[in-house]
Amino acid sequence: MGIGSIWHWLIVLLIVVLIFGTKKLRNMGGDLGGAVREFKKGLNGDEEQKRLEADKSESKDEKQ
Repeated sequence: MGIGSIWHWLIVLLIVVLIFGTKKLRNMGGDLGGAVREFKKGLNGDEEQKRLEADKSESKDEKQ
């Protein structure tokens, strides 16, 4: 029975479901998805913020 055996993972999944229950697992999945979304949004926000600052500085240069 290797690490990649389907039966091994089915037994692990069954034990996790019995311990936590499906509702709690669903909530944990939603929380994890939300955290990943916010992280990606934060990364894109940094790039967007730099782009906006560059646009503002270009606008000031054009006005002068």
